[in-house]
Amino acid sequence: MSTRTETPPIQGEEAVAGKLSTLDRFLPVWIIAAMVLGLLLGNLVPGLDTALEAVKVGEVSLPIAVGLLVMMYPVLAKVRYDQTRRVLGDRKLMVSSLVINWVLAPAFMFVLAWLFLADLPEYRTGLIIVGLARCIAMVMIWNDLACGDRESAAVLVAINSLFQVAAFGALGWFYLQLLPSWLGLPTTSADFSFWAITLSVLIFLGVPLLAGFLTRTLGEKARGRDWYEEKFLPRLGPWALYGLLFTITLLFALQGGSITARPLDVARIALPLLVYFVVVFGAGMLLGKSLGLGYAKTTTLAFTAAGNNFELAIAVAIGTFGVTSGQALAGVVGPLIEVPALVALVYAALWARKRFFSPATAIL
Repeated sequence: MSTRTETPPIQGEEAVAGKLSTLDRFLPVWIIAAMVLGLLLGNLVPGLDTALEAVKVGEVSLPIAVGLLVMMYPVLAKVRYDQTRRVLGDRKLMVSSLVINWVLAPAFMFVLAWLFLADLPEYRTGLIIVGLARCIAMVMIWNDLACGDRESAAVLVAINSLFQVAAFGALGWFYLQLLPSWLGLPTTSADFSFWAITLSVLIFLGVPLLAGFLTRTLGEKARGRDWYEEKFLPRLGPWALYGLLFTITLLFALQGGSITARPLDVARIALPLLVYFVVVFGAGMLLGKSLGLGYAKTTTLAFTAAGNNFELAIAVAIGTFGVTSGQALAGVVGPLIEVPALVALVYAALWARKRFFSPATAIL
């Protein structure tokens, strides 16, 4: 049961956006600005693509690899890894989270990718990769704004992180090659490699996951949890956004030609993402309600299911298919759509709390 003792005050529901930091509140603006800056750099700086590709980490240029690692590390340093055992005891929450996160949501994204992008295989593959990258980043913010269960969210994030390291490569092979072949659909090109995806996950999730775990463990041991969460994390947190914006700028510097030539493609990528967010979030809320999880845990279940780890999706797409690939562009479009969509879903969750959850269940 959550440690909450009363329903959060209603006035907090009137200013959800006001609870976000300036950086988070205007994230779509920063992302658009990074895109524009990237396009300008790509057009105005001759030889930029050659310079970016001069030094690589695996198949990823060093500057972009640095950006990817910087944006992943602060998120994983926030996770309370010591809370895992308590939440693991809630079997309803655990089983429902695992099923919706690792069975239903990826399968639904697979269907959406084929329905909306059947004629655009690179974007279709990128969207499927996004569906496999379960949320470990800003879900903590959305969950908090919607008055979800903070500890349960932290543990589900930790479990998603570990599961992605272990299973992302196998799931990528299943959804990109095996399942399409069973259904008589075209499979991803021979450029796809199970081991390439696994290596990308190990580098761009495994390294920051280990760093985040060690940072929290050693930081709390040296200075205590209060110092770590109230002093250290607020200073570290913005670097995730800096890393994301830096990466997007470089990606758009390299992708500029294809983006400006095909703006409707970006809109076609955005549409299935919007459908995905709304449907998966709604399914999570209905499932939690039907299982009697109470409002707080139901909201946590819905947000951890609906959100996606676009940072990882971008990293995998770049590492596997290249920095100028359509797969990478599909990942880059993700954060631009996710932020306004999930802010809207925060309001939807708070409305559902008053409409469908009694005061007794709202604090469970």
